[in-house]
Amino acid sequence: MRLRQPRRRPDGSVWVRTFPLTAVHDHALPPHSHEWDQLTYAASGVLCVDTAVESWTVPPHMALWVPAGVEHAERMFAPVTMRTLYFAPRLVAQLPRAECRAVNISSLLRELILHASRQGALDRRRRTHAHLIGMLLDQLAGVTAVPLQLPTPRDPRARRVASRLRAAPDDVATVGALARRAAASRRTIERLFLRETGMTIAEWRRRLRLLHAVRLLAEGEAVTAVSLACGYASVSAFIAVFKKEFGATPGRYAAS
Repeated sequence: MRLRQPRRRPDGSVWVRTFPLTAVHDHALPPHSHEWDQLTYAASGVLCVDTAVESWTVPPHMALWVPAGVEHAERMFAPVTMRTLYFAPRLVAQLPRAECRAVNISSLLRELILHASRQGALDRRRRTHAHLIGMLLDQLAGVTAVPLQLPTPRDPRARRVASRLRAAPDDVATVGALARRAAASRRTIERLFLRETGMTIAEWRRRLRLLHAVRLLAEGEAVTAVSLACGYASVSAFIAVFKKEFGATPGRYAAS
């Protein structure tokens, strides 16, 4: 296999570094950034990443791409096993340069990530490492994005509403009640959410609840308990909304 060449060859012979992490307790990292691009694969446990503009919830067997220079904070919910690859600048040309992206991980790519994590740093001068780098790049070129992000509004009033909902996804307060708590009118909050997140507040709230559900399901919670924790009055309504968003029922999603 020929090694896929980047648009601009990175300096040095080490093109991929690895950081495997296994923890029995929750683990958090404060806001930080890296000089290299980051791909974190959740082998078990749930990864939550917050940037200035979005929050991401990544369940097991998916991964998050974080470009170099993007400041982000990480929270990992135990028991957790994460496998992170750091790619030399400009090596991965197919993924975004300025924004994060949650991606599906194929069976082959998963095995490549796990194998690379056991190797440590990958040096292009070593034939086996060069082949492994090439296979990683080929697989990354075909990954598909999944809707696991939640945009964060910038306006302080909308942020207050968002913070309240994040703290209590099961809150059933009306938009008007939430707006009053944030010292704003209902129309103002609706306008701010649509303008700053590209979503209506109802859509934003639904996405928040579903991402919270993804985390709870990954932790082994029963579907009925998850539906209540996410503010749904009936399990059937929760299942219908979840299936429409993710293409599978909560039970089948958790099993897969």
